[in-house]
Amino acid sequence: MSNNSNPNYFRLGLFVLAAIGALIALILIFGSGQMFKKSFLIETYLEQSVTGLDKGASVRFRGVKIGQVVSIQLSGQLYEEDLPITARKEYVVVRMRIDGDPGKLLGEIKQYVAADLRLRVKSMGITGVNYIEMDYVKHPNAKENLIYTWKPDYPVIPSLPNQADEIFAGVQKFLVAVNGLNLAETQKKFDLLLGNLNTLMAGNGKENAGLVKSVEQLNLLLARIDKVTNNDELTVLMGELIGAVTSLRQTVTSIQGDTSFTVENLRQASEHLNELSRIASRSPSSLIWSEPPPRIIPPMNGGQVSTDTGVKK
Repeated sequence: MSNNSNPNYFRLGLFVLAAIGALIALILIFGSGQMFKKSFLIETYLEQSVTGLDKGASVRFRGVKIGQVVSIQLSGQLYEEDLPITARKEYVVVRMRIDGDPGKLLGEIKQYVAADLRLRVKSMGITGVNYIEMDYVKHPNAKENLIYTWKPDYPVIPSLPNQADEIFAGVQKFLVAVNGLNLAETQKKFDLLLGNLNTLMAGNGKENAGLVKSVEQLNLLLARIDKVTNNDELTVLMGELIGAVTSLRQTVTSIQGDTSFTVENLRQASEHLNELSRIASRSPSSLIWSEPPPRIIPPMNGGQVSTDTGVKK
């Protein structure tokens, strides 16, 4: 009886195994759907801790899932095995599978990177689960890309530091700076500053009257000026001053006229004096006689005859 039933058990076992294999194949094909999808691998390098980022984490572009993380390793295991431990970078190498046509997208990776495409580890909230966010950023050169010397196995997209890590690093630096401050000395300087401000405002009771006293004196001076400007006597004084200015202007005008007449007389006198000098230089005797003296002609018979009367003397 057992000999007749052995073939049946064998066939039943084969059927069960075939059914399990078909079920696994259906799960793999129709459950994940990855078998018929085109995809390619890329990688990035991180210098910070990737706690919360595990294999299978999603890769998103502006919130839309475009792939998943397939491995997280250190660069010392992948690319720096031949280097001494002290010379290794020990970056975190995150490799991702991106959905899409590799023949088209792989050739455009460099263009995307040139257009400031960057990767960043982000948190999904209070759960502590992280994912990779891919997006174009402004001014990415503010954070220098990590330098490496090896030849990557897959295209590399540069990464940016985690924003939470940057915040914590800033807080830590601030705390370190606060711890390094000499609070006692700072308090003394602050107290001295307050004392100087109080002295400046209230004065020291001696040579420094203080800003408050100076303002009071200025207000008193302004009040006196206002009182003087509103007085009727000031109006009368201004009228008299205008009259005096007018009289002075008329006097100056009169003096200018007399001065012009005097200058004209001086000019004429100067001309006359020049004429007199000219005559004196030509005929000095004319300064004494109105006409030149008569010529004396000696007489023929020894008598003297005047040329004017013709009388013999």
